[in-house]
Amino acid sequence: MNSAYTFSIYESAKQLPSQWNSLASSNIFLSTLYLEVLEESAPQNMSCFFIGIFENKNLVGIALSQFLDLNKLESFGERDKCVKTFFRNIIFRNFCSHVLLLGNNMLSGQNAYLFSEKIDSAKGTEVLYQAMDEIKKILKQKGLSVHLTTLKDFEEKEQLHFSAPQFQSFYRFTTQPNMVFCSCDHWHTFDDYIASLSKKYRDQYKRCRKKATGIHKQKMDLKDIIASEETIYDLYHHVAQNAPFNTFFLAKNHFRVMKEKLKDNFLFYGYFENGSLIGFNTLIKNGTQMDTYFLGYDEKIQREKMLYLNMLYDMIAYSINQGFKEIVFARTALEIKSSVGAKPLEMYGFMQHSNVLINKKMEQLFCYLEPKTDWQERNPFI
Repeated sequence: MNSAYTFSIYESAKQLPSQWNSLASSNIFLSTLYLEVLEESAPQNMSCFFIGIFENKNLVGIALSQFLDLNKLESFGERDKCVKTFFRNIIFRNFCSHVLLLGNNMLSGQNAYLFSEKIDSAKGTEVLYQAMDEIKKILKQKGLSVHLTTLKDFEEKEQLHFSAPQFQSFYRFTTQPNMVFCSCDHWHTFDDYIASLSKKYRDQYKRCRKKATGIHKQKMDLKDIIASEETIYDLYHHVAQNAPFNTFFLAKNHFRVMKEKLKDNFLFYGYFENGSLIGFNTLIKNGTQMDTYFLGYDEKIQREKMLYLNMLYDMIAYSINQGFKEIVFARTALEIKSSVGAKPLEMYGFMQHSNVLINKKMEQLFCYLEPKTDWQERNPFI
């Protein structure tokens, strides 16, 4: 490690240095408030570590690391029941169940670290490598070994930050792209967006809205979220459990804690039919960027009312009308997100197995374990 730099590892957001938020100002997901959310309502199988990098006594870098114990999961996902999925789950439980991550496993995009202009990014990642080694020692003292060390999600240009010799044994991988919606400069209202759609996709929009007749959308405050916490969790858990692959399930109090900590930067919208909550979606304001967060719904009503597609249109409407330049729609449901105008952004990561022999076969192993998604990109503006 460069002798000019030192690092400290914190296991509580309350221990973070006072300068932390000045570095985190460009990303709410590294702010102390959001890190407090993780501390108070992280998934049961997740532990968080916060890393501060210093030059002398000046804070010049901040980062988030998470340890995942996949053995604590009730399931890896119930949607895909096949022989490959069965063997994939066995391999994960026996050889890849303890994962140390640089980044945030609950989000898509580069939410791993931020550096000040006073530190070169390549030198900063070298320090982070040393910090990850120290976290492994902390975990070992607790009787926990690390199988996989993973760094995610980085855009193509950011890969250059990991050129140091320490990263040469890491396998570089890509997963499903991050779906990002960019607002055009001439869209001042949601109506401008609708006018830009081709006839085929304007018809899709009209059909979708007609299907949602009888559904009432309501912005929910903290009191509302607390009152409906059981239903909210059931709706979330239904969607999460039917995903092709999971590495965590949210804590039941997660949405309440998000609202308590992030206040107006966290938006929660409930969808009601005949007075009953049948779905919800959430958004997080992150500077000029809007990040979509978790959602939930009743699958039967979702199909009948095209609820998910209606939610996408609602997220776009709010973001454009409020002047946000970008919406991060994250992974999953790639084709339907592209049908409303989101574009795929390729993301890269790095992975190393603690077993040298397994690590040499990481490419073959990863290709087998990573659920493959076939999809066709749409363009609603042609």
